[in-house]
Amino acid sequence: MSQIHAAISAVHGYVPDEVLSNHDLEKLVDTNDEWITTRTGIKERHILKGKGLGTSFLAEQAVKGLLENSGTSPDEIDLLICATVTPDFPFPSTANLVCDKVGIKNAFSYDINAACSGFLYALATGAQFIKTGVYKKVIVVGADKMSSIVNYEDRETCVIFGDGAGAVLLEPSPKYGIVDFELRSDGSGCKHLHIKAGGSVKPASHETVDAKEHFVYQEGQSVFKFAVVNMAAISEKLMKRNNLKPEDITWLVPHQANKRIIEATRERLDIPAEKVMMNIHKYGNTTAATLPLCLWDYESQLKKGDNLLLAAVGGGFTWGAMYLTWAY
Repeated sequence: MSQIHAAISAVHGYVPDEVLSNHDLEKLVDTNDEWITTRTGIKERHILKGKGLGTSFLAEQAVKGLLENSGTSPDEIDLLICATVTPDFPFPSTANLVCDKVGIKNAFSYDINAACSGFLYALATGAQFIKTGVYKKVIVVGADKMSSIVNYEDRETCVIFGDGAGAVLLEPSPKYGIVDFELRSDGSGCKHLHIKAGGSVKPASHETVDAKEHFVYQEGQSVFKFAVVNMAAISEKLMKRNNLKPEDITWLVPHQANKRIIEATRERLDIPAEKVMMNIHKYGNTTAATLPLCLWDYESQLKKGDNLLLAAVGGGFTWGAMYLTWAY
């Protein structure tokens, strides 16, 4: 009996129309285009504006495009997993809301929260339902409205993040798809990157709002060091386990957190710059959406059988890597 692989059979992305450039940020905080570009590689980011529009709106647009482009009926979908750290509400899940918005009625759905590694976690999880033969069509979407949890008076964080969503369709394939992955987490990293209030430990109050404790708190240097070491290390481990040399990798698909982190990872893996997907200059760090947005941007350059190495590091800490072969 031949092994079933979970293959990406379609991809689609969405970013809002509103653009927040580095020059726009110069008017909000003490920063400048050169400082931001040199340290992050970011030139602009997209921001979702509009009353009542949350992460489910971003995910809805990506999933609608995915269904249309792949000629898939919402009734055919068995499962939808949404990776996000900015859910519309504490409950119900954003995935549940997305299914309702796009007309998916014959599926179950849930959210995964693993910060910037969320899409990898969700992709690995969704793949298991395909590999075991339980389901035939699974949607994995990464979406975050980071502008909702960013303090635009904090120049250390507000220059980094943007809003967006990306979605993929997973289907069974006898030859192509997800080959292997490695996922990790370390809760001791919480102190370096988290949101101080709004959860069950410190519920929202006038005091927490006044203290601006509902925004991203990040210790930049600690996060940078962890990301540089661990994104490369876990990718190396996966390559070694699968007997992959740098020349065997068609594309490195890194989480778009910081251009310097991406460059450090690329150099350690000895992968040429032209083999690295990068769109951080256009979107900034869209958290769970960065990896699918890369696949969406580079879709026209991908060929059947290409070897892709996906890697990410996120708050928590979470991190992981995945090796897959492109299916179309």
